[in-house]
Amino acid sequence: MMRSKWLRIARTPVGASAVVLLVVVLGLAALAPIVWGGRAAAVDTAAIQQGPSAAHWLGTDALGRDLFYRLLVATRLSVILALLATIIGVVTGTLLGTAPSVLPTRIGRLVTAAVDIAVAFPGLLLALSFAVIFGTGTTGSVFAIGLAFAPQFARLTYTLSAGVAGRDFVAAARVVGVGRVRILLRHILPNIAEPLVVNTTLGAGSALLVFAGLSFLGIGVQPPQYDWGRLLGENLDRIYTEPIVAIAPGIAVVIAGLAFNLLGEAAASVLGMRMPTPRRGAPPVASAREDIPDDAAAEAVLAVWNLQVAFPGRTGWVTPVRGVSFAIAPGEAVGLVGESGSGKSMTALAVARLLAEPGVVTADRLTFAGEDLLGAPERRVRRLLGTSLAVVFQDPMTSFNPTQRIGRQLAEIAIEHQGLGRRAALARAVDRLRSVRIPAAQRRAHQYPHELSGGMRQRAMIGLGLMGTPRLVIADEPTTALDVTVQRQVLRLLARVRADTTAAILLISHDITVVEQTCERVMVMYAGRVVETLPTADLRTKAAHPYTRALLAAVPDMDTDLDRPLAVIPGRPPELDQLPAGCAFAARCERADDRCRASDPALIELGGKHRIACWHPVAQHPAGPDLATDAAEERV
Repeated sequence: MMRSKWLRIARTPVGASAVVLLVVVLGLAALAPIVWGGRAAAVDTAAIQQGPSAAHWLGTDALGRDLFYRLLVATRLSVILALLATIIGVVTGTLLGTAPSVLPTRIGRLVTAAVDIAVAFPGLLLALSFAVIFGTGTTGSVFAIGLAFAPQFARLTYTLSAGVAGRDFVAAARVVGVGRVRILLRHILPNIAEPLVVNTTLGAGSALLVFAGLSFLGIGVQPPQYDWGRLLGENLDRIYTEPIVAIAPGIAVVIAGLAFNLLGEAAASVLGMRMPTPRRGAPPVASAREDIPDDAAAEAVLAVWNLQVAFPGRTGWVTPVRGVSFAIAPGEAVGLVGESGSGKSMTALAVARLLAEPGVVTADRLTFAGEDLLGAPERRVRRLLGTSLAVVFQDPMTSFNPTQRIGRQLAEIAIEHQGLGRRAALARAVDRLRSVRIPAAQRRAHQYPHELSGGMRQRAMIGLGLMGTPRLVIADEPTTALDVTVQRQVLRLLARVRADTTAAILLISHDITVVEQTCERVMVMYAGRVVETLPTADLRTKAAHPYTRALLAAVPDMDTDLDRPLAVIPGRPPELDQLPAGCAFAARCERADDRCRASDPALIELGGKHRIACWHPVAQHPAGPDLATDAAEERV
């Protein structure tokens, strides 16, 4: 797997350029002394300090030696010394960075403090200081540059290893008695190897530049040896008469350093988060699953028809949202439920225009407050969404900027979209915090997100949405990770906001009972599709899709028989890039047959506002969800 990742480097434009340059540089380092070593050392007293000519492309030096051949031969020493210094810096930095993980706590803190102090000094200044200690010459310069780079590498290693050391699998290894050294070698270093390798490549380019600088100053390579820095220093006085003679070594340093740095950048893109996945043609167009009547779309605050979200993958386009259609009337509360990965949050992000590249959002209709979100100018859409759409995310700790006070972040909306001054915007922010029942709102507005409890942060997130005049509130798992009491408070607050502002609410949750208690209508989503939609008042009695019935049966209540196993939904949702040809739920459904596995059912109307996408819906029983319970018990 690692090998395939590194092979991808050469497939990017930057990576291909880096590989070509690096092959040329390393090839010269290996072959130039063998092929042109004799010509580079040949002294010609009849051609002393000549300018560029057909016989000597870069001219000659004070002994009549050909500077072009000397430039080529100097590649080996320049590259080797830079790589040796990099190896010393990487090894020393890795040892220092991982020392706090294996040494006693006090000694580890001393090492960390020493590294922090060293990092505060510029690398070149440290190199010069170490060069004075180790003395001039090749050996001293190699150790000076290597040790100068070590603190920065140690700091990086310490930061990365500290992040991995806090994960659960490392804690589990400690519980079972694995030693510190073994944890470091088997659990920590393998998980930080990729960024370390990337920074090693970048460090080699920097070491090449610094080494050339020391040689230029006369501290590095000494005669009769020579590298690019020494060639530059020896011919600098000719820069005004024969500029190419002095500039050529500098160009060689830049090209070699660029090769290493470009390789590091390409590796960072491939191994990190910035690798652009190549698109494979145009994204597929989903067939319409359900039409929205024109009168319903005209009255709706949000109308979505045939919404699709696609992302380019390795083998083709991945569509986490496939042909979703719905409309939300003003003041209506609609719930969107389903297991994790069913496409709920992706649908909300697409509606709110929060999906960034490389995601592609398409729809036959996507209107909010009568405005076409896909066809309107970006500035107009941004102002509309900034004032009329509120989004409450499931983790307000990551949604708020941890470096800014709560009040300032709320006030930014009023400054940006309502033209208020800073003082008036902050006053409105305090008022909005009071409206969501945050005690001591004036004081809380001057606090940072981490100073508020989870429930207060969620209330502040709702207050953030109320800075404008929202016509729709999208609440994406607003009660996740909150205790039952705080959950109830947040849901009551959303209901109060809806009553006070007549805003519609789209509540996204994996807990079908939360939606049942809060919304008038529920949409059940599975594998990127809406498979059933019906009024919540009919949820317990008329839900007909096997998936909806299984969700209901999987939620225990006060009447659940504690002597019997809890009902579960067998299997797991399909991978979005490996969706079956037929119904996506067929592999987990006991009612599925060959027709279900071959053909994907369309969303059809059962009556009223009840729609379902299923070839074999569960018979509707007004007495309650007995069939769902029986089916769940049979699966157990």
